[in-house]
Amino acid sequence: MQFGFSTNAFREYELTDAIEELADAGYDGVELLLDEPHLYPPTATEDEIRDIRNALESNDIAISNGNAFMLTAIEDFHHPSFIEPDADYRRERVDYTLAALETAADLDIPHISIEPGGPIPEEKSREWAMDTFIDGLEEVATRAEDVGVDVLVEPEPDLLIETSEEFLDLLERVDSDRIRCNFDAGHFYCVDEDPAALVADLHEYTPHYHLEDIPEDRTHEHTQLGDGAMDIDGFLGELDERGYDGFVTIELYPYEETAVETARDAMAYLEEHGWA
Repeated sequence: MQFGFSTNAFREYELTDAIEELADAGYDGVELLLDEPHLYPPTATEDEIRDIRNALESNDIAISNGNAFMLTAIEDFHHPSFIEPDADYRRERVDYTLAALETAADLDIPHISIEPGGPIPEEKSREWAMDTFIDGLEEVATRAEDVGVDVLVEPEPDLLIETSEEFLDLLERVDSDRIRCNFDAGHFYCVDEDPAALVADLHEYTPHYHLEDIPEDRTHEHTQLGDGAMDIDGFLGELDERGYDGFVTIELYPYEETAVETARDAMAYLEEHGWA
C-alpha cells in the first residue's frame, strides 16, 4: 500500500511548500485540502493548478485524495452542510462540491471526500436530513459521472452518517457507482466499531482510507500514530492481506503548529512497524 499525508495539517504553509515537505518526509502522496488557504475550487485559477502540477512533478509525489470535507472558506468544517435548514445556505455546500469535482478532474484526482451530510439540525428529523442529503448527493453524483471522479462519503461521529451500517443503508438509496466510501479508521473506532473487522465489509466500496490514532476513551481527537489506543497494525494488516495497493492518508489536522515534525514522526512510526 501507499501512504499519504493530508495538507489540512499544513494550513500555516503554502500548498507547494507542504508538498515539498511531505515528499522530503518520505510520503508517496499528499491529500490536497480543497479549501482556503490551499486550493479553494470556486476561485481556483489555471496558474494555481499549474503550480501544483509542477510541485508534484518536481517532488515526484502523487495526490492521494482531494479533501472536500472541510469548508472554512465559508464558515467552518461542517457548515454549510448538505442538510442546512436554509435552502440557500445548503446550496452553497452543493455548489462548492460541484466545483471541487471540476478541480479534481483538472488535477486528475480520482476521488474527493465529503462530509456525511452534516450535523442534524435540532429542528429537523433524521428522516428529513436523510432525504435532503440524498437530494444533494444525487445532483453531485450526476456531475461526478460527467467528470469521472468518485465522491467518497466519510462517516464521522456526531454527523448524519456515523457507522458502517448507516453508510451501507445510504448506498442502497443512491443510484450511482460514483458514490463510495472514504474509510476513516479513527472515526469508526470512535463509534465503537473495529476498523480492522470493517475492512472486509467495506473494501469493495472503499478506494481510499484515512488513518490517525484515537485516545482510549474513543473521544474524536485525531492523535499521532502510536499515542492512542487503536490497533493500527491490525488495521493495516487487514489491508495488506487483501493486497490493497492504494493510498492510506494520515490525517492529523490538529497538529498545525508542528506539522512537519508530526508528519515525519508518523512516517517514522510506519517505518518502525514495517509498513513503509
